[in-house]
Amino acid sequence: MSNKEMLHRKQYRIAAVVAGLALAVSMTACGAQKGTEGTESVETMENVDPVVPESVVASVETIENEKNAEEFGRETLAETSVPQGAANSAGHEMVTSGTDKVPGGEAAVSQSGMPTEAAGSQTETVAGQPEAIQNQPVEYTDLQQITLNPDWEYADHSKINTGAAVLYRAPEESGSKGIIIGVNAGHGTAGGAKVKTLCHPDGSAKTTGGSTAAGATEAAAVSGGMTFQDGTPERTVTLQMAQILRDKLLASGYDVLMLRDGEDVQLDNVARTVICNNVADCHIALHWDSGDGKNYDKGCFYISVPEVLKSMEPVASHWQQHDALGADLVEGLRGQGATIYGKGNMSIDLTQTSYSTIPSVDMELGNAYSDHSDAILDQLAEGLLQGINVYFQQQ
Repeated sequence: MSNKEMLHRKQYRIAAVVAGLALAVSMTACGAQKGTEGTESVETMENVDPVVPESVVASVETIENEKNAEEFGRETLAETSVPQGAANSAGHEMVTSGTDKVPGGEAAVSQSGMPTEAAGSQTETVAGQPEAIQNQPVEYTDLQQITLNPDWEYADHSKINTGAAVLYRAPEESGSKGIIIGVNAGHGTAGGAKVKTLCHPDGSAKTTGGSTAAGATEAAAVSGGMTFQDGTPERTVTLQMAQILRDKLLASGYDVLMLRDGEDVQLDNVARTVICNNVADCHIALHWDSGDGKNYDKGCFYISVPEVLKSMEPVASHWQQHDALGADLVEGLRGQGATIYGKGNMSIDLTQTSYSTIPSVDMELGNAYSDHSDAILDQLAEGLLQGINVYFQQQ
């Protein structure tokens, strides 16, 4: 090949690099404009003229060989790329307006609308390979705040009830099932451990030990929860778990009643249970076991009702529903590869099931030594979703 032909070939390669850089800079400008203006249309993005910086052109003119051109292109792209911005997470304003489809409940209804989520997108690199862009966070807008109605059965047994649960409606595109799942992120009530409520509606004594000793007639309104071995409070992980489960349920067509939707909610265990009784179709509390003395992940199980309580109302009328829901949840977790403790259940006298008039379970998803990474929480949420599907398909 003659020197002239080699020169022409190098010039062609350099021209290709310049064209690629122009494309990258153009796409970067579009991405930056979209990130700042949010709702700009595609037409606006198409109207952005690609401009190649003079420094890029000048630098390309000095490249002496093909290898340097390729290296320069990669370096320049790295310097000029602008990361895609996350969606603005502007809060929604709740507007007080009485009740809405919740019998006897006080609700604050947001502006009408459905959950919105930016679809995952891709951009092209110079080499023509797709580069994934991280999905933007979900912003829900169809929400209701649900407070405790003092006229509801057992509401007068609650001592902490100035807070509110939040009801999320499934988007129409998910194929709404018309089923409300009560999701209770365990713990997370400031001052709850200093207040006492009756263990049972009839004032009888607790039959098994636990965070409250057997024989006691009163228990902490909301205990503080345990701390994982890495120093993370249980209440933090239960909230993360609840939020992941919420998103999966909404995407599957379930409405979700979040009994605790933030770091703190001023609703004790009785209030949370009574709200669920009157609004939801089932009540699933999320916990990790404490005080078991084990230095390894013990696995998942649900809390079943002790035999001695099965003759006490409202337990007598609902304990079989509790067991059926708990068993399906455990099998859903097992199907996702989660470790299951023993036979999958343990009998303990709990305030929650003692006051429940709907299918209700306390799910223990491990202990202080359990992995609580995002990947594991997602796995657990998927298992719970599968269990919920099975339970309601049988109803």
